[in-house]
Amino acid sequence: MKSRLKRTLIWTWSAIVLGWAWAGATKLGYIPNWLGLEILCPWEKCVDCSDIVFSDYKVSEVLPESCCPWTYHRAMPTQKIPDDVFVGFKPIIYLYPEETSEVSVKLWKSENLLHTYPKYVDWWKVIANPDWTLIDTTNNRNLYALYWEWIIDEPSEINEWFVVKWEDTILFLEEKLATLWLDEREAEEFIVYWLPILENNKWNLIRFRTLEEINKIMPLDITPTPDTVIRVLMQYKPLDEYQEVFEQELTTPERNWFTVVEWWGEANNIVK
Repeated sequence: MKSRLKRTLIWTWSAIVLGWAWAGATKLGYIPNWLGLEILCPWEKCVDCSDIVFSDYKVSEVLPESCCPWTYHRAMPTQKIPDDVFVGFKPIIYLYPEETSEVSVKLWKSENLLHTYPKYVDWWKVIANPDWTLIDTTNNRNLYALYWEWIIDEPSEINEWFVVKWEDTILFLEEKLATLWLDEREAEEFIVYWLPILENNKWNLIRFRTLEEINKIMPLDITPTPDTVIRVLMQYKPLDEYQEVFEQELTTPERNWFTVVEWWGEANNIVK
């Protein structure tokens, strides 16, 4: 009986000593904080990264591995985004040449890119066909559009909006996207992406950035030069109740010959 008690005490004290040794090594930063416990955050090595948005294409002064695990995140639509950070969600670029052509697309302000497909490195190069299909020249994969998301660092320049009740979202988008010269296929893709987000809010404050604003946010360089460029960027903000606004006036662009069409959306603090 005494020997069993002795062995139990030895194992107990060994476990305590090993636990303290592990906790000390974690606190000193010699081993990772696998459990993500705040009390084990290494002295002078753990950084609060709650307000830092990390990107594969942006070099940050703070490395993700130096973040306390419970404060690390990447910018995604389902995550909390800081009040002063705006993200352009799901920009899609369609290319409609009159004849099969090799087309290169360059994003001139690519330092804040979050996600791209195909993977963007300096530019995209594709074979664009009149039937709207694309072929990625790097791997011969068939595509229908180019996709990217990034952090927007340009505030709105115009204080004109629409106030839209959730149940009117479909009719509103169908009407306004037609005015902005998205065809029904493009408008459908826009609507099915944004409808679940917008209809979750009782009201939405919505506006569409001007072409001048969008070109300032993300200049595009496309070779050969398109005859028509249509860029639709919707901003929105959830509202709990109706409010009076100055309503935005939209103009319909021309759509001729080699046409490039892009649509995306912008929001901040999607999760409250």
